[in-house]
Amino acid sequence: MEKILFIAHTDANGLFPKVALEVLSAALQVQKGLAGSTLTVGLVGENVQTAADSIAACGAVKILGVSGADFGMSRYATDVRALEAIGAAAGATIIIAPATSRFSRALPGAAFRLKATIDTHVSGVQFTDGVLQIQRWYYRQRMMATLTRAARPWILAVDSGVFPPWQSAKGSAKVEAVAVTVTDKEKRTKVTGIEAPSADAQTIRPDAAVLFVAGAGWTKKQADGQTHTKDAEKLILDFLKHAKASLGSSKSLVDQGSEGEAVLPFMSHLNQVGQTGSTPRHPKGFSTCCHGEEPHVVGWRFINERRAVNIDANCGWAQGKADVLYVADAFAVVAKVNELLAKG
Repeated sequence: MEKILFIAHTDANGLFPKVALEVLSAALQVQKGLAGSTLTVGLVGENVQTAADSIAACGAVKILGVSGADFGMSRYATDVRALEAIGAAAGATIIIAPATSRFSRALPGAAFRLKATIDTHVSGVQFTDGVLQIQRWYYRQRMMATLTRAARPWILAVDSGVFPPWQSAKGSAKVEAVAVTVTDKEKRTKVTGIEAPSADAQTIRPDAAVLFVAGAGWTKKQADGQTHTKDAEKLILDFLKHAKASLGSSKSLVDQGSEGEAVLPFMSHLNQVGQTGSTPRHPKGFSTCCHGEEPHVVGWRFINERRAVNIDANCGWAQGKADVLYVADAFAVVAKVNELLAKG
């Protein structure tokens, strides 16, 4: 019989990040698919009671918690201690956790201490003859593998945007405290503050409803034989501001700076989508001045609705890769869209 442990951390307000509720859906799916299995919940944070109450109806046999001021911040030494203690207390054979930046640092260390096997970037689960199989991407996110393991404990770090967030009415949960002793040496690292750009300067917004992807065409010569990089910069930033969209980029565009070509100053490799870049998950995507070739499109595989604008009717987006293709000048289209967005 499998003992499944869903483990997550709380934020500064004692609540779950969205991805934690998504991964709880995954854990419940795994429990349902493995006959006779049980589900235990493990929580880490300064205050875990509010989060526990929010998932009181999930059907867990018990909720374990490691809480206190020492566990409020993201810190490898204390997080590993907490994960190890909860994993041991639960006697878990399968541990399912959200792949947040905080847990992604600590889970490998916890796996070593628990003598567990770990798989990261899990993007799906399925069952064959009652055996749990997971899906994940390899080789620069361009090859998907389906695999299973006999080794236990087995830790799964699940990516965001794969499962729907679990929802239910708030209840009252009993949290069993798991004692963890932290030494002064393990508490040396402290978070003294967070430096972040202003909302208007922020271009990467994981929870945005729209992903706006810019291609190298924005910096190339236009119909009048001239480049209009400054105009492109204003149009893109205005769109991001009005639509509250997240910004993506093709590899060719972010590489231009090293090639001595005109660049968009707010664009970096952090915005890169596809090939060696990220694979964002947004409800809608809007690609501009991008050819829509396979290395770009692979980063769009989790976008639900894909639209593209390109002056070339034979570009890659026209070959069944976009739900809607606008054959037009991206400068004119985005300018008109910005005009409409500005009017509300």
